[in-house]
Amino acid sequence: MGAYGKPAVLIGLFVVLAVGAVILGPIPQSQAYHNFADARAFWGIDNFGDVLSNIPFGVVGAWGLWTVFRLRKLGAFARKRDDWPYIVLFGSIAVVTVGSAYYHLAPDNARLFWDRLPITVGFMALFAAFVADRAAPPRIGPWLAPLFIAAGVFALVYWVWTEAQGRGDLAPYALVQLYPILALPLLCWLYPEARYTGGGHLFWIIVWYALAKVLETYDREVFALLGNTISGHSLKHLAAAVAAFVVVAMLRRNGYDGAAQPRSG
Repeated sequence: MGAYGKPAVLIGLFVVLAVGAVILGPIPQSQAYHNFADARAFWGIDNFGDVLSNIPFGVVGAWGLWTVFRLRKLGAFARKRDDWPYIVLFGSIAVVTVGSAYYHLAPDNARLFWDRLPITVGFMALFAAFVADRAAPPRIGPWLAPLFIAAGVFALVYWVWTEAQGRGDLAPYALVQLYPILALPLLCWLYPEARYTGGGHLFWIIVWYALAKVLETYDREVFALLGNTISGHSLKHLAAAVAAFVVVAMLRRNGYDGAAQPRSG
């Protein structure tokens, strides 16, 4: 595939998804989304399970930040600012603990924004890290994270604005969530040479992320299946934290094994 063919595949995928979003029209935020299966309170904390299950995000985020600064000290990053997307990513993962806990204490649309904001920033930072590592010219790579994050934040702000207009639309948010999931495997296939990112790790990131989505969708069914001990949504938080853990493991392996040396995978 020629030099222009590879970017064309990724751009074409985005265009197809964007056109599909336009054709499908606005996607409203269902108010039923806020009615989670496990609403039990313990120790004076409402929705205890969904609140406390966010703690692993803080642990993984802190560990990720420690890893980045450790690798920086060891000189594992080949170029200046290569570590930026990872700092933003793991910082955002840590903040998810606060944002998601705040939302689950009293779920509504206003609080949901603060849940989704750090998730979106982290998701876009991860996408930027992969693209910068594999496909972007060195001078452009550092600017991808701000660009992608701005797109993600815009999608969220657009949703809030449309909610205020009485016609809430999650379509742009769905687009910035779905496109990276589909584009990243293609990116790893089209651009196999990498310094910090791994296709094998990406596979497990997607597996755990997909499991998190399934658990979220079947919140009540999982809660009933497990004898009302823990809900699907609480388990969703744990599965998503494992996906974040895989990112840390990826960076640790590739960093300590010589991230500055290009490799395939």
